[in-house]
Formats: sequence, structure tokens, C-alpha cells
Amino acid sequence: MKNAINLSNTVLPLVARLLLASLFLISGIGKLSAPAATIGYITAMGLPFPTLGYVIALIVELGGGLLLVFGFQTRLTALALALFSIVTGLVFHSAVGDQNQMIHLLKNISIAGGLLQVVAFGAGAFSLDARKPVTGAARIA
Repeated sequence: MKNAINLSNTVLPLVARLLLASLFLISGIGKLSAPAATIGYITAMGLPFPTLGYVIALIVELGGGLLLVFGFQTRLTALALALFSIVTGLVFHSAVGDQNQMIHLLKNISIAGGLLQVVAFGAGAFSLDARKPVTGAARIA
């Protein structure tokens, strides 16, 4: 029983963070390698300031993904990524009559759910957060 408790406090939170971060990192790298296509897609959705939206998406996906991997400011990062996932899902996958779009929307909502688990339970033992005391504004609870 003790090994199961250790595993759930050490390795599983790390694996969960890596799996969640992989989506954001891969998506951010894709945007970085095809800026015109991404900006065009944002424009096609009718959003204002598509270039600014592109930059924000890069910062959130690459920055948030890396912060999640390293487990730094993890609760705040996970909350920001959860909100980003819900907002982008609603904006870019709102055609719920299309089964593919519905699946993408549900994917975003499910990712937000996983991220909210990270908000609730933290980064785990294998994280930068575990190496420093959490105080004041850095703590969400």
C-alpha cells in the first residue's frame, strides 16, 4: 500500500503533467512552424487582431506547456491553461452540429478537467514547486 501512495504522489503527477503539456507544446510548435496558416485560421474565425491572438496562443501554449513540464507555478499555470482550453474550444469548435467539431470541443473540455485536477492537487513531488515553499499569491487553494 505504501508503494501505491508513493507512486501517486511522485510518478503519476509527473506523468500526468507531461501528458497534458505534450498537447500544448506540440500545438505551439505547430503554430510556430506555420504562422501564416495559424493567423489565417484565426482571421477566418472572425476574431479581431489575429496576429496578437497568434502571439498570445504561442505564449500560452509554449510557455504554459514548459511551466507544466517543470512543475513551476503549476496550479496557476494549470488554471490558465484550463481557461485557455475552454475559451479556445468554444471559439474554434462551436459548430457542435458537426460531429468532428463536437469531439474537438469535448476534447478541450476534458483537457480543462484534467488541468483542474492539477490545480486541485498540485504538481507532485517531482516538480520545481515541491522544492520551494508555496506562499501568498503563488498559492491557489
